[in-house]
Amino acid sequence: MNEQKLSKRLEKVAHFIKPQSRIADIGSDHAYLPCYAVLQGFASFAIAGEIADGPFHSAQDQVEKTGLLAQISVRKGDGLQVLERSDEIDTVVIAGMGGPLIASILENDEEKLAGVSRLILQPNIAANRIREWGVRHQFKIVAEEIVEEDRKIYEILVLERSHVPVNYSEDELFFGPFLLKEKNAAFRSKWQHEQDTWKKITENIEKQGKTSENELKLTELRAQIKRVEDVLK
Repeated sequence: MNEQKLSKRLEKVAHFIKPQSRIADIGSDHAYLPCYAVLQGFASFAIAGEIADGPFHSAQDQVEKTGLLAQISVRKGDGLQVLERSDEIDTVVIAGMGGPLIASILENDEEKLAGVSRLILQPNIAANRIREWGVRHQFKIVAEEIVEEDRKIYEILVLERSHVPVNYSEDELFFGPFLLKEKNAAFRSKWQHEQDTWKKITENIEKQGKTSENELKLTELRAQIKRVEDVLK
């Protein structure tokens, strides 16, 4: 993977960037995505944000090597704190983190999103936490994609500001409104795997004997298993 050829997952993420956007890639690692986005014309300006020294210096080296110092600013900081109002960022990308962490990054510095109209988010787990955050902060889901790469399955969520309250059913929050309609092979594979995992956990808990804690956990797991069964019918 490099600035010319991204992974399948990141390439899908990049193609949700509108042409000539001003983007911030939070947790940018080697800054491959900002470099690719600028070179392909998806972004006119980009910030590559990193909190750790190693990835921060890797991103700096990559941007310099690619000759994009005038168009990409590499910054060290925690989450959205690397953004300034003068940057006029309209699109924020956060890819490769857990859903709860992405939601907390957005929650902790919500004022930094004042001029942002589009969020492109790729959680590794618990995408429902991002959808729930969107409902609370009036960001509607405008697109979703689920892709399989190297035997792992990733969800990509695209959210935009809404001027009216955002509402989804429990199933739409859990599975994704667009993904739920399509139910492609990757979707079915993901949720079949989740269901199989929950069934094994259920069997192990049942062997431990009855306790109030175990009964509560079993009730939750059986409800999740039934929900997936209904969706995959």
